[in-house]
Parts: sequence; structure tokens; C-alpha cells
Amino acid sequence: MKIGYACLTVGVPNTDLKTCLLKNASDEKLIELIEHNLNVLENMIDYNLKNDINLFRISSSLIPFGSSPVNHFNWWELFDKKLAHIGKKIRQSGMRVSLHPGQYTVLNAIDDDIVKRAIEDLNYHTCLLDSLGVGTEHKIVLHIGGVYNNKNKGKQRFIKNYQGLDKRIKNRLVIENDGKCYTICDVLEIGNYLDIPVIFDVLHHKVNPCKEEKTDAFWIKESKKTWKKKDGNQKIHYSQQNPEKKQGSHSKNIRIDEFMAFYDRLDDDNLDIMLEVKDKNLSAIKCINCTSEDRKINVLEREWSRYKYAILERSPLDYLEIRKLLHNKNNYPAIEFYHLIENALQKETTIGNSINVAQHIWGYFRSNALPSEKKYFLKLLDRYEKGEVSIKKVKKNLWKMAVKYEQAYLLESYYYEMV
Repeated sequence: MKIGYACLTVGVPNTDLKTCLLKNASDEKLIELIEHNLNVLENMIDYNLKNDINLFRISSSLIPFGSSPVNHFNWWELFDKKLAHIGKKIRQSGMRVSLHPGQYTVLNAIDDDIVKRAIEDLNYHTCLLDSLGVGTEHKIVLHIGGVYNNKNKGKQRFIKNYQGLDKRIKNRLVIENDGKCYTICDVLEIGNYLDIPVIFDVLHHKVNPCKEEKTDAFWIKESKKTWKKKDGNQKIHYSQQNPEKKQGSHSKNIRIDEFMAFYDRLDDDNLDIMLEVKDKNLSAIKCINCTSEDRKINVLEREWSRYKYAILERSPLDYLEIRKLLHNKNNYPAIEFYHLIENALQKETTIGNSINVAQHIWGYFRSNALPSEKKYFLKLLDRYEKGEVSIKKVKKNLWKMAVKYEQAYLLESYYYEMV
């Protein structure tokens, strides 16, 4: 089983993708952006491998305007060596990658121009995976599209337009139920008719269920029947409802008890789970650590080194409890560890705690910082205490200092992300 996350990497230096406005998309600018983004992708892949994350969705915006006429040069040829280099890392590590075109890639649209653009976008996504040199188990995930007041005709248009696709696209395309229009029953009907692998999305099914009431395990088994050897392991999407937002909104993080209850109900461990969650890799590592058979305390200690200042800022008591929990080197209390993490992160910070942690982190620079840097930091802290600036501005300054003075330990901290 592989557990992964989608598109963006949280709390990891040099992993920010870039794009530009259409009016600024000159050849020179696009080449600059693609070069930057491919370096970012390699950094993401390296981070994932270091952290045993072997399932990853690459952002569709990796190549800016990848399917637009404005991007008219052969980027796959210009960057062929870099793409091959990244692809080799993916293949040799056994990592599985995927892509998921956005909401405007609608294959069953009534408007022929929208369908044409959807096919161009699918060609772009296929070209990207082909350029990485990865096999057909590396997929492109697509929703069926809109209903347009007649679901049956919507299904028929999808079937007709799919049948006209290039074989290269068909070899990679998988279809998924959505939270509004097409249920898992609808998607299985289409998948079985066209012989396309089907992805079961757990949260989408909760908000848009079939009339036929069955368990998640049932629909996972039904979807599994659509996957063949050339498609790789069956893949599903897992997310949890954000209690503060409308139905179908992804949660900020994966609540570990809820995930473990779902995981324990699974009959098949030969299954890949893509997490769709706001904190991305943080929740992926959490779920991997709680389901891993390689139960070593140093894994949790490494996680603690990343979380500790974010926890101390919110709850000194939970901070002390976690330290006690990890004291016994013969135990592997992963679930208890993440219980405490989740509990602490729900708490509001106080000005006193935030100042205390900021001063603690400043201690890493005390012997190297210039007098002007110290003066600026102390002034910033004073302004924060008076309510004149936000803690975000203080953290931004501390991040710059960590970069300047090459404090690798601090650069891996989640402290800067938890605002």
C-alpha cells in the first residue's frame, strides 16, 4: 500500500511552483518558469523519497499554459534531459505519480470548443507523463463532467468523446465519482462499458451517494474490478469533511482516528490511497507513520523535531506530554503522538507563548546575527506585542534568518507554516 498527497508540498524549502499572467507569457518567461518548476518538482520528489512517500500527484500547472496556444514551443524537447532525469528517479524508486486536470477540462461538454480544449489539455497531461518515461500505471484522473439537465445524454457524450481519444491518452485515463453530478454508480457504469479504471472517492461518495446503500468497502471492491495489471494497483481518493465549511470541502488535516477506522475496515492492503487534504505531505506522513510495519521511534522523533515549536507556541502542556511520550525508546506510540499533535494544533496561540517561542528560535542566530538584525528583530517583537504587526511578520523574519544562516534544523520546522 502507498499513501500520498497532491500537488503542493508544505514546509519544505524550494518547493514553490511559479506561473505568470497570460499577458506576460513570452517564450523567454515561459522557459524561465518551466526550468524553475522542474527544479521544484525534483526537490519534491527527493523530499518524498526521503520521507517514504511513494504516491504523489504532480501539479497540472507544472508547465505553465501547457495546453494553451501561447505555449507554442516544444518544451518536452527543450527540457528532455531534465524530464528524463526526474523520471528515472521516479521509476527507480518505485514511486507512482499522477495528474488531475482541473474543473475546466470537461470531456462531455455540449460546446465543441470546450471539448476541443479538454482534449488538448489531456494531450498535454499525457505528453508530460510520457516525457518522464513512466509506465501506464501512472495515471491521469478525470471527472465525467457536467449533467447539462440530462445525465444520460451527458454520459453518452462522454462515451462518444472518449472513444475518439488517442490511444496514448486512453492508456492513462482513469475516471472518478464527483461530489455533485456523477455518483460512483454512474462512473462504474461508464468505466465498465468503456473498460476504464475507476477511482472511488470516499468524501465525494458521502456527499453524492448512489441510491443503492452500500459500504465504502463494497464500492472499493466494485471499482477494483475495473483495474488491470497494466494499470498498476487500484487507487482511491480519501479525504475528510472540513466541519467549518460546506459539504464536500476538504479538511485542514487528516484526523487520525477517523482515518484509522477507515483503514481497519479495508479488506485489501494492495491499494494506493491518495489523500486530498489542505496540509498535504504533513497528513501523508502522519498516515504512513500510523500504518507502517517499520515501527521505529526515531521516525516519530524526526516528526517531533518538525512540529515541536508549533506545538510549544500553542500548548506548553502538550509539548511536555509529547516529550514524555517519546522518552521510552522501545515504544512506538504513533497514534498517541498524533492525538497530542492534533489536540495542540486546535488550540489558539497566545501572545506570551508566541514571543517565548520566537525568542527561543532567535537563540539559534544569537552568536552570528548582525547588531542591525538583532535590533530589527527586537523592534518587530515589541510591535507584535503591541498589536501593530502580526506573528506572521515575525515568523517571516525568522525564516529569512534561518535561510541566511543555514539553520537546516529550523528550515525543516513546521513552525513557519502554522499561522
